[in-house]
Amino acid sequence: MKLLARTCLSLALMTGSLQAADPLPEIKPTQADVSYGPHERNVIDFWKAEGDGPRPLLVFIHGGGWTGGDKKQKAEAIKPYLDKGISCASINYRLSGQAPLPAPVHDAARAIQFIRTKASDWNINASRIALTGGSAGACTSMWLLLHDDLADPKAEDPVLRQSTRVCAAAVSAGQTSIDPKVIEDWLGPNVLKHRMINMAVGEPTMEGALKNYDKHKALYVEFSPYNHVDGKDPPLLMTYGGDMTLPSKDAGHGIHHPVYGVKLKEKSDKAGHECHLIIPGTSKSEKYPNAQAFLVAKLQEK
Repeated sequence: MKLLARTCLSLALMTGSLQAADPLPEIKPTQADVSYGPHERNVIDFWKAEGDGPRPLLVFIHGGGWTGGDKKQKAEAIKPYLDKGISCASINYRLSGQAPLPAPVHDAARAIQFIRTKASDWNINASRIALTGGSAGACTSMWLLLHDDLADPKAEDPVLRQSTRVCAAAVSAGQTSIDPKVIEDWLGPNVLKHRMINMAVGEPTMEGALKNYDKHKALYVEFSPYNHVDGKDPPLLMTYGGDMTLPSKDAGHGIHHPVYGVKLKEKSDKAGHECHLIIPGTSKSEKYPNAQAFLVAKLQEK
C-alpha cells in the first residue's frame, strides 16, 4: 500500500493536480462502469467535457504493478482537463494475479478501441486521444503509444477493427523495460525483488521467473516499451523522481527508477522521436514545464 501511495503521489505531482487546498468535491462520471469487454474488470468511467464539436480525450490507466489498483479518479486529476474542454476516461483491466500478460495490456488496448466505437455517442475526437498513468499504468501507456497499431480490419468483433494508436502520452515513474535480464543490468539486483516482474508472466516468485526465463522471454521482450521506439511514434513526456542512485536501493526505488526514462530518451533521440524527460536536478523539457501543459498542448493541436 505504501508503494501504491507513493505512485499516486508521483502521478499527482506529474499531472500538476496536487494542491494544498481542501479536496474538490467528487465529479461523478457521465458514464460509469461501461463494459468494454467480457471480464468484470473490463470497465470504463467517462467524463464528458463541454465545447463546440467533438472533444479530445485523455485516458487514465491506473498503476499498481499490474497486480492491484483501480480506475477511480479524484476531481483534482480530471477537473483541469474538463475545464479546458478535454473529456476524460479511466479504465480498469484484468490484473496479473488473475490473468498475466498479455491480458493487462491488451485489455487497455481494447479499451481504446472500444472508446473509438463510442466516438459519436460520447462526442469524442477520435484523432485526439492521449494517455496518462503512473508506474504500471505508465508502462502500459508507453507500450500503446510506441507499439504498432493492433487494429484488425478483418476481425469479426467490430471493436477489434478500431485503431489502438493515440496522439500522445505523459507518464510518471514508468517501466520502459520489464525484461529482468535487461533491468538488472540497468538498475542492479534490487529491482528484481519487485513482484511486478515475475507476476507479469504468471510466476509466483522471481526465482521461478528466472528459472523459466526462456519460456517467458518473448513476453518480456514484447511488453517492454523500449523495444518498440521508432521515429514515427507520437510524442511522449516522462516524469520521474530525482533519486538517481545506482544500484537501486530497494524494490520500490528500482521499479520506478529514473534510469528507465534515461534509457528510453536516449533511444528516442537517436530515432528522431519526440520525447521529453523531466527528472528534478537531472533533466528537463525545454518546451513543457509539466505533464499537464504537454497533454493540453497535444490534445488541443489542430
